[in-house]
Amino acid sequence: MLKLSFPDDCRGGTISGMNTPIPERAAARTEAGATWRKLWRGLAAAVAMAAWALSQPAGAALSTSVPPTPAASANPGPLLQPAQLQALLQRGATLRIIDLRGPTAYAAGHLPGAVDAPYAQWRGDADNPGKLLPVATFTQLVRRLGLHASDDIVLVSAGGNPSDFGAPARVYWTLKWLGMRHLSILNGGMQAWHDAGLGGLQQAAPRVEASDFRPRLDDALLATRHQVLHAVQAPRASRVLLDARPPAFWEGKVKAPAAVQPGTLAGSVDFNNMRWFPQGGGALPAIAVLRSIADGLPRQEQQASQTISFCNTGHWAATNWFVLSELLHRPDVRLYPGSMVDWSRHDEPMVHVPSRFHQLWAQLRQTVHSR
Repeated sequence: MLKLSFPDDCRGGTISGMNTPIPERAAARTEAGATWRKLWRGLAAAVAMAAWALSQPAGAALSTSVPPTPAASANPGPLLQPAQLQALLQRGATLRIIDLRGPTAYAAGHLPGAVDAPYAQWRGDADNPGKLLPVATFTQLVRRLGLHASDDIVLVSAGGNPSDFGAPARVYWTLKWLGMRHLSILNGGMQAWHDAGLGGLQQAAPRVEASDFRPRLDDALLATRHQVLHAVQAPRASRVLLDARPPAFWEGKVKAPAAVQPGTLAGSVDFNNMRWFPQGGGALPAIAVLRSIADGLPRQEQQASQTISFCNTGHWAATNWFVLSELLHRPDVRLYPGSMVDWSRHDEPMVHVPSRFHQLWAQLRQTVHSR
């Protein structure tokens, strides 16, 4: 039984200041006593509450004061670091992970809940890999993967080298063109996941219920061959044609196997997509570094109202598009999916085209070196 004692001046004893008139001293004693009684009653209540809390099961005292943690919020952003993705998964975020590596790598181990959708399924035939598939074909693929327009989708590739980044960038562009808006890329792919020492991989494929996805094409992201021709003929100050290939392609020294001839678009700028990876590897650096790299574009091109990104088959060009459009938020950046393979097959005007003799000589050297 808790016994409370009070000081003498709370029990009606003497009060300092004996020169104070008797009625006032009595009132002061009464007021002081009331104050002390309130203080000690509060202390007694606190002690009783503490004793009750100690008598409860572990965690019971907190269960009513701490609300449950909700699932992770949507829209994680266009580029996810491995640790960020792991944190989202641990918090129970509802993410749709698309593994682009292929069946063998997928079966060996994939991120929790990831579905297998090899990059080749998103591409054209071997004679024109960058050509867009029919919308109906894309729609069937998206539905089979169980994707909805409102889903938060994370694209995962093998990683390991700069060229590999083009795979998730191209699929990201494709899904956004089809009408998806909540898209992310795992920066550096599975290689970055392993390098970060993260585990938790699975081997079993999840069961997926087909969706009823209906595309809503965003043609503001697309540059058709006709639009590219118009851009080639337009004043240079109004547009920039960004060649994402290594310099030898832009210079006309080599060509893609499926291209009819080497060369590039008239008035284009050589901006190799490998520039975005100054440290090598398959992960993009910080935004500040990317912004500094983008500043390497000529001033005239930086001020252009429209940017068209192209390469051989829209693979490397997708990386340039992704960085400029999604990370640096440049306005009106478009991708030419078929790029120079499609362009050369339709006998459109080109520059840096070597003579027929030099083309045959270069083809011979390329054949010899490839053996």
